[in-house]
Amino acid sequence: MKRTYLFIYIILFSLACSPAFSQEVLSGKITDKITRAPVAGATVYIPDLKSGAITGADGKYVIKNLPRGTFLAVASLVGYASQTREINTRESAIADFNLSPSAVELREVIVTGVSSATEQQSNPIPVSIVTNKEMLESSSTNIIDAISGTPGVSQMTLGPNISKPFIRGLGYNRVVTVNDGVRQEGQQWFDEFGEEIDEFSVNKVEIMKGPASLSYGSDAMAGVINMLAAPPLPEGQIKGNILANYQSNNGLFAESFNLAGNQNGFIWDLRYSNKMAHDYQNKYDGYVANSAYSESNFKALIGINRKWGYSNLTLSSFDLKMGIIEGRRDSATGQFLQHFLVAGPADSLDIAPAYGFRKYNNFPVIHQHVRHYKAVLDNNFELGNGRLALRLGFQQNHRQEANDLNQGDYYNNYFFLNTFNYDARYIFREKNHLELSAGINGMAQHSSNKGTAFVIPEYSIFDIGAFALAKKMFGKWSVSGGLRFDTRVLKGKDLWVDSSGIRLPGPGNGAIADFTAYTSNFSGFSGSIGATYEFTDAIYAKANLSRGYRAPTAAESGANGIHDGTPFYEIGDHNLKTENSLQFDGTMGVASKDVSAELTGFVNQINNYIFAEKLESVFGGDSIREDPALALAPGPAFKYVQGNAMLSGLEIMLNIHPQSIKGLHFDNSFCFVNAVQKNQPDSTRYLPFTPPGKYKTELKYVFNNQKWLKNGYIKFGLDYYMEQKRIYYKYGNETITPGYTLIQAGLGGDICSHDRTLFSIYVSGTNLGDQSYQSNMSRLKYTDMNNVTGRTGVFNMGKNFSVKLIVPLNIKD
Repeated sequence: MKRTYLFIYIILFSLACSPAFSQEVLSGKITDKITRAPVAGATVYIPDLKSGAITGADGKYVIKNLPRGTFLAVASLVGYASQTREINTRESAIADFNLSPSAVELREVIVTGVSSATEQQSNPIPVSIVTNKEMLESSSTNIIDAISGTPGVSQMTLGPNISKPFIRGLGYNRVVTVNDGVRQEGQQWFDEFGEEIDEFSVNKVEIMKGPASLSYGSDAMAGVINMLAAPPLPEGQIKGNILANYQSNNGLFAESFNLAGNQNGFIWDLRYSNKMAHDYQNKYDGYVANSAYSESNFKALIGINRKWGYSNLTLSSFDLKMGIIEGRRDSATGQFLQHFLVAGPADSLDIAPAYGFRKYNNFPVIHQHVRHYKAVLDNNFELGNGRLALRLGFQQNHRQEANDLNQGDYYNNYFFLNTFNYDARYIFREKNHLELSAGINGMAQHSSNKGTAFVIPEYSIFDIGAFALAKKMFGKWSVSGGLRFDTRVLKGKDLWVDSSGIRLPGPGNGAIADFTAYTSNFSGFSGSIGATYEFTDAIYAKANLSRGYRAPTAAESGANGIHDGTPFYEIGDHNLKTENSLQFDGTMGVASKDVSAELTGFVNQINNYIFAEKLESVFGGDSIREDPALALAPGPAFKYVQGNAMLSGLEIMLNIHPQSIKGLHFDNSFCFVNAVQKNQPDSTRYLPFTPPGKYKTELKYVFNNQKWLKNGYIKFGLDYYMEQKRIYYKYGNETITPGYTLIQAGLGGDICSHDRTLFSIYVSGTNLGDQSYQSNMSRLKYTDMNNVTGRTGVFNMGKNFSVKLIVPLNIKD
């Protein structure tokens, strides 16, 4: 909390001492390209400065308090194709925009992995965008579920509320999630640990596919998922909304309240969200015991925009309580079993009662409680011949898990993590279409074990990386790249226990060394070089070559014992080397008024790829080891080792939106990845839990010709997941997953009166055929067999209907 108070002091000091510079102003007019009429309600926004304005009835806008420089400005309005322009604010500038009526975004702008806002089409690294409207129109149980339909993106799940992102077959600590401008650190090294992000606070998601270590350091080997909040409101406005969501399958009730404003450059934004759901259901399992969850989140932003730049402070709190699905079954009836508290230190196991399936906030013995607190100070100052961007973040993560059958309702697992993030970079003023930036970023981290079960050692991490980025545009070419060097120090600590697994203050009589102190030093180079070429305004090509870097985690380097919740004894290796990757991406694309299409292929070579290998006994068979710190049966031993891996695949996107049939959209995508370990026999050739080929198609019609309905739509879609036979056979940890098809549909729009939106409604249905299926990336696929039906594991969610209602609050326009 001391760091939080320091952040507040810094921003208040900035507010008090901000100099009174002369005002630079951007103004202009937005008109309809066809009718030449002024366009009211359109937004002009400068992403690098987090500043914008909305046009009045005459189509005119004014943005004040701008620093000098060259920036990308974006003009947008629903129903029109966004338009971008490079503007120079060295003196009061005028920028007019002519928007073309269109329901398709032809030239999106991105901010992920670049020094300044860049058009998506001119960036050589593949980046996908999921908009707020797309998320509102879909039904999802968490933010990762909401983006998992994107080509190249998938999710490892453990029920409806635990989803881990995968990009092109890689996940865990090979994907970096960014939220509020800093990398999210919540002990993401295990299946049961999801993302601590309020889905209603996310306005847009940018997904960078491929090594992004150049900007984000270690762990961004597969890519980056950047969760972006809504931009600040234009000067003089106070607005908000109330959102409500109900989902039929698990009775989910969700509410979110938001209120934001901008008065004389002082900005603020408040949000509170709440969710609760009972157990989910499907056709084969009925209700799935212990899958309920509840979530409560709060977020506040205060800041100031001035000629010298901006300074924003964001504070957030995430609180999740949820059951952990075991999938254990009664051998005679096949019904789910559940633990019950009884008198004394132990608990009992019996058939889960039906009355509990539809109860809210019902968490039997086996459950998890996650809290995540964060403070981020984001600054951007005009300094010399450029801008200094300085971002500081502090995160505190509490992850408690009750699953010790001998201790009842007690958090035997309690991981406590503090992380300090820092990022400082200098962006030189653009000159002759050359953009340059350089900086340093990294984090300091400390993890403690506050429970009674010890999965990994307590540890501390400090890393720092220095980097330089460049982008040059000339003619139809755009060339960008950069270099980076990282170093990381990982220190694991001693842990002593007695014969009962109780923690001791240090070595002594009868003390057992559960973990031994060690220090590992890692370093690595990263880099990227790529180019785009625009044959015409509508046809383009991209190519990029990038090198990624990842340091081993504390689990991979320090584990020593049975991983609670599994039967496996895991052994880390302090001497593991850093992973290094070399990836090539190539893209051909078309972005016209009638058709949008892209074909992307990639090849990713990973050296020193870390994976767990089963150990064999010198007497033959498995090596079986007992963990003295846990009262569990001995388990087969796995040790983290290294090899080489190769991932390759393709992503195809074809969207047809003919101008001759206004409002019609026919969107299609297909993605596939092949992930293999080199020099391995067939049984261990494929990387485990590689996502299958995925085809997604959607037919949508958008209509705007009703006075009482704006942005109306109706849609129908299919998601087809191919059979996955490329699996890691050897230890029986993965089995072939049959293909399946899910049917989706939705409708909605803005209900209006006198040109004002009264409310917006979004109705969607998922898995409308009530398909009984198991995703190959669901960890529940490998729970107990139902002896009555002969089926193994727990199935995914069945048919689900979702209704979202949003009521706008226009307090001051």
